[in-house]
Amino acid sequence: MSSKRLTRRHAIAGAAGLAAATIWPSHRAAASGPVDLQLVLAADISRSIDPEEFALQRQGYATAIADPRVVKVMTGGRFRAVAATYYEWSGIRSQQTIVDWTRIDSAAAAEDFGAKLLAVPRPFGAQTALGEAIAFSLGEFRRCPFPAERRTLDVSGDGTNTSGMMPDIARDQVLAAGVTINALVILSADPMPWNPYHTHPPGGLDEYFRANVIGGQGAFLMAVQGFETFGFAMVNKLSRETA
Repeated sequence: MSSKRLTRRHAIAGAAGLAAATIWPSHRAAASGPVDLQLVLAADISRSIDPEEFALQRQGYATAIADPRVVKVMTGGRFRAVAATYYEWSGIRSQQTIVDWTRIDSAAAAEDFGAKLLAVPRPFGAQTALGEAIAFSLGEFRRCPFPAERRTLDVSGDGTNTSGMMPDIARDQVLAAGVTINALVILSADPMPWNPYHTHPPGGLDEYFRANVIGGQGAFLMAVQGFETFGFAMVNKLSRETA
């Protein structure tokens, strides 16, 4: 399903004809204050992810970012804060900012971010344009109102690229901008019937992401088997990359 790239004040439509919902705005009151990290969270919601898996992933992000262990790390740096934004992606023109740039400097701010994330319907579910999703982050970083020396793109995904720009080309563009790219890979037990390579490429999906997606100073990859442990893995991942 095709979709124009929407900015933070546009409305989104649910995948099943749900009523439009407004993207949550960033906290502009502290826009001039620096943070320790600019963090872009990019979640795969391509059509290989069913509604139950989508719900587990959304809840995993919301729970993880408000976890006391994560909040402690996010508020433990020089400026006692990080800036975060969250977008979802699938096809070539399907990238949607769900929660815009927010200064997370307290447990309350982290909980608010998670609550806003859960309030927005699923915007689409098309092919897996992984490269386009990575490239989309450059615009997100350019829009960030909170200065920071460190910038990290956190990508989750459950399959290989199936359309659009190749991920390694997009990765190199993002790395050239001084951004570190980390990944959380969601493994599946059985290959996808209509496209086995998508979920089970030669060498494994984690190796595909390692070769084509991650990069930059201190870059790392984590892999989980299915969506049931997604939230637990995300707690560990956010704690590590925001430290």
